[in-house]
Amino acid sequence: MRVTHLQLTDFRSYTGVDVQFGPGVTTLVGRNGQGKTNVVEAVRYLSTLSSHRVATDAPLIKFGTPRAVIGARVHKAGRSLSVEVTLVPGRANTARLNRGAARPRDLIGIVRTVVFAPEDLSLIKGDPGGRRTFMDELCVALQPVLAGTMADYDRVLRQRSSMLKTAKNARRDLTMLDIWDEKLAELGGRIIAARRRAVFALAPYVQTAYADVAPDGGECAVSYSTSLDRDEGNEGAAQPLAADASAADVGARLLERLGQLRAKEIERGVTLAGPHRDDLEIRLGEMPARGYASHGESWSCALALRLASYDLLTAEDGPDSDEDGEPILILDDVFAELDSGRRAALARRLVGASQVLITAAVPEDVPQSLAGDVIRVADGELLRDDPATNEPTSTESPIAASGTADE
Repeated sequence: MRVTHLQLTDFRSYTGVDVQFGPGVTTLVGRNGQGKTNVVEAVRYLSTLSSHRVATDAPLIKFGTPRAVIGARVHKAGRSLSVEVTLVPGRANTARLNRGAARPRDLIGIVRTVVFAPEDLSLIKGDPGGRRTFMDELCVALQPVLAGTMADYDRVLRQRSSMLKTAKNARRDLTMLDIWDEKLAELGGRIIAARRRAVFALAPYVQTAYADVAPDGGECAVSYSTSLDRDEGNEGAAQPLAADASAADVGARLLERLGQLRAKEIERGVTLAGPHRDDLEIRLGEMPARGYASHGESWSCALALRLASYDLLTAEDGPDSDEDGEPILILDDVFAELDSGRRAALARRLVGASQVLITAAVPEDVPQSLAGDVIRVADGELLRDDPATNEPTSTESPIAASGTADE
């Protein structure tokens, strides 16, 4: 699948953008602050309804404007679809699918992306929250219906945590807490089971991708670490979950665990078990990558996670699938961060990809083997290189853009 047409209105630095993308590699080249990342960020937003750069939608709306619109035409499974999302400050987003009104959630799964960006170093060196987001995005890409489950879980978690904060001093009837426990366990069981399946499926791809980008780096392994298998304070954690545990089995274990932790949770005013407490464990050889991996090893691990995600999502469709769901691979300003060996390994992996969008400060950052369509970005204007002259052209170009330089 690929995005063939992207339209932006009052998104980030752009007042208006109308750009066509072809198959294969497209590179957006421009100095920092010119707006190139804003373009690929918009494509990514359509796949997850979130940015890979900021936590909220507010920065995505051009300052002083009432809303931002991201629209695209998508070629998938032999047909063309149009998708559109409108972002409005302080209000729920709205969406359109093939010109008809839709829920934003209905768009998830139509566009699939895998993004590798400098921020991905935090997957290795950062806190568990980033790794949980990585797992959840992979789960939703594999099974879009989980987006609703995760949103419901977050809502129930907030409600339950709010009740815990008042339970200690209120001396209140805790019947409602029992009800929230059951709902949290049901939703949490689905999420943990989905994460475990996704990580199990991802693991061999991570090993292969790491061997490609760091052939002398040993083995990289990933596994799912859940609070349900950890004995936090000797509250009597049971045996580790069975490898084939169903969502119902996991939910039952989580409900049991919440009961064991009830007194401590009321004392602390927080929920101490559930998917929001879990982590993706990444190991290099026998050691955890976090805290032990060098800077270069950390980059290789992060790159392996993203390439493995791309390979898994592509393999899930299979060569005979009619879903045509090979994700769009977005490489956001990462070649400058990689040494020559990792650049070459990454370039080899991109041969034959359906669609790759690359951003780079200068053309020299991108390996020669990835020569493709080049779009120059300067002062908020997009100019496509003429393949006959390799010079940017602003006349009769399929691109129209206007904005201010502000990434």
